[in-house]
Amino acid sequence: MLKTERLIMRSWLESDAASLYQYASDDRVGPIAGWPAHQSEEESLEIIRTVFSHPAIYAVALKEDNVAIGMAGLLIGKDSNFEIADNEAEVAYWIGVPFWGQGFIPEAVKELMRHAFEELKMDALWCGYFAENEQSFKAQAKCGFKHHHTEAKQFNQFMNDYRVEHISRIGKDEWLGLENK
Repeated sequence: MLKTERLIMRSWLESDAASLYQYASDDRVGPIAGWPAHQSEEESLEIIRTVFSHPAIYAVALKEDNVAIGMAGLLIGKDSNFEIADNEAEVAYWIGVPFWGQGFIPEAVKELMRHAFEELKMDALWCGYFAENEQSFKAQAKCGFKHHHTEAKQFNQFMNDYRVEHISRIGKDEWLGLENK
């Protein structure tokens, strides 16, 4: 479990299926992040049991009520969607629409970065966003990620389409140099 000033990042529970469905069924969330909106609470439960069952994939919940409102996680080495080294990880995240614009994702990602660099001893973190997802670009920039390269025709298996994906990166030394870790 990871904690920030306002958030708890914890393992997903089967009892989170209703809140996951509530936020992941919104068409404004998944498609811009590269996955289809959830169609049922049962589908959300299956995602919890499979996709979200990895140890470094966290439910993002407000401290005040511990209800899952989003996800932040690390896809380490070969689990990443990018070709990266075993001591590097891809940062993935999303948050429900009612919580957009409140700084929750940068807050969660900064704690995830601390965890990755200090506790998991990662050398670098990677993050991608599709061209139409400006919110994701802004969150990455607030966390110190810098543009690394762009994939002009990235195939997205979840949406069965091709997209422009911008890939950002931050190394451990760059992270250590940031003023606001």
